[in-house]
Amino acid sequence: MTIQPHQQNELKIAEVLSEEVILQTADDGLNLLGDLYYQGFDAIILHQQSITPDFFELKNGLAGEVLQKFSNYRMRLAIVGDFSTYTSKSIQDFIHESNKARQVNFVSSTAEALARLSNG
Repeated sequence: MTIQPHQQNELKIAEVLSEEVILQTADDGLNLLGDLYYQGFDAIILHQQSITPDFFELKNGLAGEVLQKFSNYRMRLAIVGDFSTYTSKSIQDFIHESNKARQVNFVSSTAEALARLSNG
């Protein structure tokens, strides 16, 4: 795992780069959040391939549990990927509502993630 720092509009944004799945449990999310929070990052970019596919199965509660931690710490998050493969109405609604609230963003590119995270 590598952390690629980005500076946008006085915000320090961590892009987490990994070939492996690094977020498999809620504790993984909390540990990552804590580590980056204490390094002074204001927001985090994760890539879809770094997150267990179980995250996108809303009925197991993993996404809600992880994202609640990000909300509690007021750490903005962007998840970069191709979410068109998730066809259930519940996940599509979840992605749509998350993007409206802007605390958690589901986007298609790092550039889009940086733009969304840097616009409070």
